[in-house]
Amino acid sequence: MFDQAMARIAGRFRRVEPRATARAFILGLLSGVERKNCWQLAEEAGLARPGPMQRLLRYSRWDADAVRDDLRAYTAEHLGADGAVLVVDETGFLKKGRSSAGVQRQYTGTAGRIENAQVGVFLALATSRGRALIDRRLYLPEQSWCGDPERRKRAGIPETVQFATKPRLAWGMIAAALEAGVKASWVAGDEAYGQDPQLRAALEARGTGYVLAVACSMRVRINHGRTPVRADTVADRLPATAWQRHSAGNGAKGPRYYDWAWIHIGTGEHHHLLVRRNRTTGELAFYLCWSPAAVTLEELVRVAGVRWSIEECFQAAKGQVGLDHYQVRHWTSWHRHITLAMLALAFLAALAADAAPQRLADPHHPARSRDPIKLTVPEIRHLLVAVFNPPAQSATRLLRWSNWRRRHQATVRRSHYRRRTADEPAG
Repeated sequence: MFDQAMARIAGRFRRVEPRATARAFILGLLSGVERKNCWQLAEEAGLARPGPMQRLLRYSRWDADAVRDDLRAYTAEHLGADGAVLVVDETGFLKKGRSSAGVQRQYTGTAGRIENAQVGVFLALATSRGRALIDRRLYLPEQSWCGDPERRKRAGIPETVQFATKPRLAWGMIAAALEAGVKASWVAGDEAYGQDPQLRAALEARGTGYVLAVACSMRVRINHGRTPVRADTVADRLPATAWQRHSAGNGAKGPRYYDWAWIHIGTGEHHHLLVRRNRTTGELAFYLCWSPAAVTLEELVRVAGVRWSIEECFQAAKGQVGLDHYQVRHWTSWHRHITLAMLALAFLAALAADAAPQRLADPHHPARSRDPIKLTVPEIRHLLVAVFNPPAQSATRLLRWSNWRRRHQATVRRSHYRRRTADEPAG
């Protein structure tokens, strides 16, 4: 099956050398290597130097967006199912320095605070068969990057790339996926995307339903659009009979039950404010919803619960296939590493989907079944390590790589010392 996945992208490489290196790169991402950067991936592949891996990400002639298209089609083919949801979200990549494309001090949920980081906006496909990342955009801050031609040039950012908000980047990925034939009836996202009226309008014009989180301060119109009021005020006025108990999907400890309520808003049909209440703490969450046809409350709750699947994708991509292990600064290199890591994750998700039993135990009563849980992405990668792991490396090769790393690190240290010395004022 791995050969079939690689055959999907083989035609994107004009020469056999980068094609073979890409295969070794992805096998390295699937391996048990601790840090999946070019150095360790090259060592895992049995290469004498990291040069081929570095050239693959920076100088070799291949189109990462074309490989992304193949990845998207591959994922839709293996994970496609009724009720599919496109989920959009962002994740941060903590970085040092100022040279990496798009890096600046900005808030990232990865750290939970403002840090020096790059931020990528991602699109995931989530179905009953599984979930995987299918597209990516590197966010380019407006002031510190878009308006600095010299800085852009050093990072290799194309002139055609202009500033776009994160919701605008999200819409570009959603539209591209739908145009490519990905069958999804819904889009889900957090407050950063739910607060954007242009994104909501674009989805409605496309005829794609959405369940998008919004802040409690979001003003909605009730009474057939005549009365503007805050979302939390609407929730406070709801009678006890308006709340219904539904599960937002299964978690690690079973169904995730909450109290839910919905109310028609606006003047058009099928616009709703969906409210979720934690049954223990009473904490509220709010969603703006629209669908091209009438749907049930249960369906809106299902889509709201699916949104969290992209967080699982980020966790698996970073923990299993090294999505954030790169050591590159260039615009092209970032997109290439991220795309190959997404392909590795999609391969694991496809294996998990194909290995899942056709008939599952009752999800609401898992204790009644003595069958093991279905294979997860981490478990499948663990098994693949044993399959793909090469024979033990010779002592000569291990020493050669050790010497290479230490010589390179000495060169870098001398460079840092010279720069630091040059910056010191003369005594």
